[in-house]
Amino acid sequence: MPGFKELFEAYGGDYATTMTRFMGNETMYRKFLTMLFQDENLQKLGDAIAGGDLTAAFEAAHTLKGVTANLGLTPFYEAVCAIVEPLRTKKEQDYTALYGAIQAEFHRAEALQRSLAEAQ
Repeated sequence: MPGFKELFEAYGGDYATTMTRFMGNETMYRKFLTMLFQDENLQKLGDAIAGGDLTAAFEAAHTLKGVTANLGLTPFYEAVCAIVEPLRTKKEQDYTALYGAIQAEFHRAEALQRSLAEAQ
């Protein structure tokens, strides 16, 4: 069975950089990863997009960008980055499609969390 590092790298994360941020403590990382799934910013982003509130959408996306960067969730981070700048400038975009990509990456991160829990 693959270990933490192998699972994390297979997901697309930078293990070395991320673990430096977490002082090499994989248990601490798992705790912070769990907190991501309690965060309301993904829902806030979706609600704001549905309501046409690009300012609120930007705030939620910007927060998610920071969280996913700190957790080293590179694919999730990149999906969020794709929406942040257009929201910042209120550029005409298909925000619903961009949000769909973010949701897909959220589900991949959930699968990573389950795999990491099983690998303990």
